[in-house]
Amino acid sequence: MFKALIFVAFFGIAFSSPLSNSALRSLGGSIGARKVVPKVVDVAHVAVSHASGDDVHAETLNRSDDVRADGFSTVLETSNHISESRNGDVHGNIHGDYGWISPEGEHIQLTYVADENGYQPSGAHLPTPPPIPVEIQRALEWIASHPPAETYEH
Repeated sequence: MFKALIFVAFFGIAFSSPLSNSALRSLGGSIGARKVVPKVVDVAHVAVSHASGDDVHAETLNRSDDVRADGFSTVLETSNHISESRNGDVHGNIHGDYGWISPEGEHIQLTYVADENGYQPSGAHLPTPPPIPVEIQRALEWIASHPPAETYEH
């Protein structure tokens, strides 16, 4: 049943093509014969033409992968200043860092730990919460120093 559905969908798309007869002929076919020879497009060239110059020609300067029974470690450095290193243990705990140069020329470095407490990134570029207002900080300190009285129910 699934093969029949795919077959019908394929021919439905082929016969409803918006290409004109002259466009089909230039591809090697005609409306009557429905013989269409697709043009070959160099996808790699198209994708590369949109990347920046340094990234296109970046080379791996250092790569190391060490997988052991008790964990792993990996290091990667490229010629366009991208770097990554991480280590993990048999319990699934991972710590590492990675960095790159931003389009503005700033060196971005992020360090992280991923363990039973979740993913915990740190870096100078990450947003931080605003400071706690003085009044709220005083109230929190007062609450901490004055625990509620214990009540006993009979």
